[in-house]
Amino acid sequence: MSELENSAPVAPEEGKLSTAPSAVDSSEDPAPRTPGRIRRRRSGVLASVLDWTITIVVALLVAVLIKTFLVQPFFIPSASMHPTLLEEDKILVSKLHPGVLDLHRGDIIVFQDPGDWVGGNADRPLTAGQQISKALSYVGLAPDPTENHLVKRLIGVGGDHIVCKERGGAMTVNGVELDETYIVPGNGACQVSFDVKVPQGKLWVMGDNRFNSADSSEHYARGEDPFVDESEVTGKAILLFLPLDHWSTLNGGEKVFEKVNNAEKAASARAVRPGALPQHVLAA
Repeated sequence: MSELENSAPVAPEEGKLSTAPSAVDSSEDPAPRTPGRIRRRRSGVLASVLDWTITIVVALLVAVLIKTFLVQPFFIPSASMHPTLLEEDKILVSKLHPGVLDLHRGDIIVFQDPGDWVGGNADRPLTAGQQISKALSYVGLAPDPTENHLVKRLIGVGGDHIVCKERGGAMTVNGVELDETYIVPGNGACQVSFDVKVPQGKLWVMGDNRFNSADSSEHYARGEDPFVDESEVTGKAILLFLPLDHWSTLNGGEKVFEKVNNAEKAASARAVRPGALPQHVLAA
């Protein structure tokens, strides 16, 4: 057998210390935390809190920017837009209209109260739910219940001649009779008779529920200013997003005005004589 196999363990000489590693007693307490370790742990927690804070602030800033320049939610407070929009429906409004994108006849638009049409609803005390909605509205996560905004359908723009000869009768725009598929079935197109020409920079708006809407025609009948200034338009309603069973896009109204638009294009084409240059080219 080898010398190593026959060797017995040698005890250390008296008065001398052994240099061999000793077994660690698992029952002993771990090494105490040093100030450096505590500082590193605190700095890790602070970094995590800072990261979350920055994330939340950036998210809120993005929400505010979206609300200011792109889209904003609103809710429907009344029955004036039946059957298209019902009470408490939530809609998403594009703030690119007007400005970046144009408004068109048939669009559903949201606008600021042009002359106390709302009748002081903003002065009513807020319920608890409305107070929460008010707080969320600052970052565009909910509609503001205190703002005096109205939602109607755009019927006429500057220069349009709009006529309704009798209550409950059909309505014409620039001599073209409309077949308004979005109004309450069985109701006529007008709650009062009128014959108006829309001034430039102004809009004529009406609710789809014609006999239950304080719109341009009603204010005309009262002898008040019936027009909405283009500068008062907040945006175009593009989506009904809540409740989910009412979910739909809101772009179908333009089809009703196709004949009006086609007649307008034909009139513009006739205004330019064959063989003649358009006036804006001659002036260039």
